[in-house]
Amino acid sequence: MKKLFAACLFLALPTFAQSNRQPSNTQWTLDSSTLTYHITHPLHQVEGTSHAARGKGVCQAGRCDFLIAAPVKTFDSGDSNRDLHMLQVTRGAAFPIVTVRLHLPESATTAPTIDCDLEVQFAGQTAHYEHVPFQQTIQGAEHRIKGTIPATLTDFKITPPSFFTVPIKNEMPIDVDLTWHAS
Repeated sequence: MKKLFAACLFLALPTFAQSNRQPSNTQWTLDSSTLTYHITHPLHQVEGTSHAARGKGVCQAGRCDFLIAAPVKTFDSGDSNRDLHMLQVTRGAAFPIVTVRLHLPESATTAPTIDCDLEVQFAGQTAHYEHVPFQQTIQGAEHRIKGTIPATLTDFKITPPSFFTVPIKNEMPIDVDLTWHAS
């Protein structure tokens, strides 16, 4: 009986040792991105899209820290005059990059829905958004994250531009579609 107990203990020892280890360091790289802002005026709606975001993430000790950044000038609405005006209104020359930072428990990297607290820096201001839901689809090594940041112009102290003396609405939601891989 003692030999059987010792054999079971010997076979179980690697499992116990593995369960007590700290989570491994995982690096995340942003493979592709689509960020689209939406603004609304009573006469029309406008979207501006950028595919130029870059990002990385690091997971260690059960926590993941992510940083995503995109040049403001890469958002394209299909009208170069409008895009130039957007750069002026958002102070793009002084603050050329929009950044998003988030922190997650490492377990969220496999969840179908991720509840994020975000810090967004844009137009020289920082806004915090709590409990923003993102959907995650995992196919092999790819993790595709989709959701909407509920941004407003006032979050970043941006005076709403006017068209025919009527200002655009305050809401400026940003659709996010990102594909990541871990290494």
